[in-house]
Amino acid sequence: MHQYKELKIWQKAIAFVSDIYKVTSIFPDKEKFNLISQINRAAVSIPSNIAEGAGRNSKNEFIQFLAIAHGSTYEVETQLIISKNLGYILEEDLVIILEKLSELQKMNYAFQQSLKSNY
Repeated sequence: MHQYKELKIWQKAIAFVSDIYKVTSIFPDKEKFNLISQINRAAVSIPSNIAEGAGRNSKNEFIQFLAIAHGSTYEVETQLIISKNLGYILEEDLVIILEKLSELQKMNYAFQQSLKSNY
């Protein structure tokens, strides 16, 4: 299968996790076990599922794990919007992080399609 560390989508997802941790580090302490934990876990899930899928024995399993990672991107997006609505993230910061997230979503979808068409 794929060497996951060489996948551009995995590399971008790893960088995205660092961005998310920086964003959530300024949230109020009262959110430590709520939004901070939820957002960070969902963000970590993205590259983790890409890596796990790459290590599986079939393209179908890889596609399934990419789909899970894709779902996690929408989970993060929703939680970031909630965070902005609560005043934890500035609008301009949200726009920047959502652009990176949108790029990951597009890459993931395209990657899944390319794996499906290579049967």
